[in-house]
Amino acid sequence: MQLRYNFRVYPEPAQRDALARAFGCARVVFNDGLRARREAHA
Repeated sequence: MQLRYNFRVYPEPAQRDALARAFGCARVVFNDGLRARREAHA
């Protein structure tokens, strides 16, 4: 049996900025890895 939870967060402005920065960094790292794999495949 799998359980799933939904949470809604309401970050403060400083927390919102920190989350945006962290997710932006994660996106850059993911895209760099994806590009490297595509280049290696080609």
